[in-house]
Amino acid sequence: MIDSEILSVKQRFGIIGNSSLLNHAIKVAVQVAPTDMTVLITGESGSGKESFSKIIHQVSKRKHGQFIAVNCGAIPEGTIDSELFGHEKGSFTGAHEARKGYFEVTNEGTIFLDEIGELPLSTQARLLRVLENGEFIKVGSSKVVKTDVRVVAASNVDLIKAVEKGKFREDLYYRLSTVPIYVPPLRERGNDVELIFRKFASDFSEKYRVKPIVLTSDAKDILLKYRFPGNIRQLKNLVEQISVLSTNSREINSATLIGYLPQQSSNLPALYNSPDKDDFSERDILYKVLFDMKKDMSELKKLVHKVMSDSKNTSQILSEHEDLFKTIEENESPHQLDTPYRLDVDEPQHNTPLPVKIQEQPPIEDIQDITHEMEDDESLSIEKKEKELIVKALQKNNNRRKNAARDLGISERTLYRKIKQYEIEE
Repeated sequence: MIDSEILSVKQRFGIIGNSSLLNHAIKVAVQVAPTDMTVLITGESGSGKESFSKIIHQVSKRKHGQFIAVNCGAIPEGTIDSELFGHEKGSFTGAHEARKGYFEVTNEGTIFLDEIGELPLSTQARLLRVLENGEFIKVGSSKVVKTDVRVVAASNVDLIKAVEKGKFREDLYYRLSTVPIYVPPLRERGNDVELIFRKFASDFSEKYRVKPIVLTSDAKDILLKYRFPGNIRQLKNLVEQISVLSTNSREINSATLIGYLPQQSSNLPALYNSPDKDDFSERDILYKVLFDMKKDMSELKKLVHKVMSDSKNTSQILSEHEDLFKTIEENESPHQLDTPYRLDVDEPQHNTPLPVKIQEQPPIEDIQDITHEMEDDESLSIEKKEKELIVKALQKNNNRRKNAARDLGISERTLYRKIKQYEIEE
């Protein structure tokens, strides 16, 4: 495609920018539009993926058919099958009459499925049948309905990772991504940010009948360095906000611009997916236990070194570290420490000095070997400690999973999965 053709598409659909990534995406969209191939558009939220779906529809032979954009993440799971494929009268509570779904309404047209990664697995199976055979079954019906619909899908999440986690069907992914189109985020488009800023400034000056805002050279530098996690949508809101609120001067310097930009704590890109609540709580508890163990072990090594170095003051030293030995007694076995020193410590009674009997004290020269052995004990895997914690919690609560899960800070479902994983006998 020559540059004049790309420019024509940009003017027709109001696309601003000259970056190579943007031009390549437009070129692929126009090339695939005349076919009936399924297209998967990927890119961050707010980067303009829907504009590319409109390009594909308007340049195709289906441009006289209907175009419908559906946000899959905005439709409740219980009603999305009915919205997409329709339902028969009485098929569920509230279905007072039959209804046509989007795939029936857009016959010979194009349907744009935005945020397709949010589709339930059962709906994904229905969609796969439409893509492969051009047919579907309404909710509450047994009759097969034929349809001729061009599907353009979009996602702002990594569908490959969703496939690996079992949240997205692998066969559907490869069926959708016949032709992939990547829409670059605003931070990867270089000077396009300034061009889009000027376009929005002109639009809002006409809308609100005010003089358009302009940026000083230092403000332009700030604008180009900002990451814009919300992409074009965020930039548009920013320009509108400044156009309305900046009444003192229409020339925006760096200090003024920074005042309107939200502060970013990091230059790293935002994460798409956050961990499940149960997994986060479980991991947090395990890390805390391991860090506490390491801290206690370090304190114990220092204490033993002092004891070996100054045996005359053993009772005084151990009395000063009474809390450390009390913690170890509670977690291991009473009145005995499982170390090469075997210190027998009796519980204090009514604030009396802590009696201590040292058995088989090794010579000073053996301290290095003992310290090395303690360091080896610190090399505990997370899985091993996790299993020990679960066993202790079950024993404490007489194998009552609900109570054990509450003590561990995880859900009963997660606890049941861990019991099966580690083959713990209750």
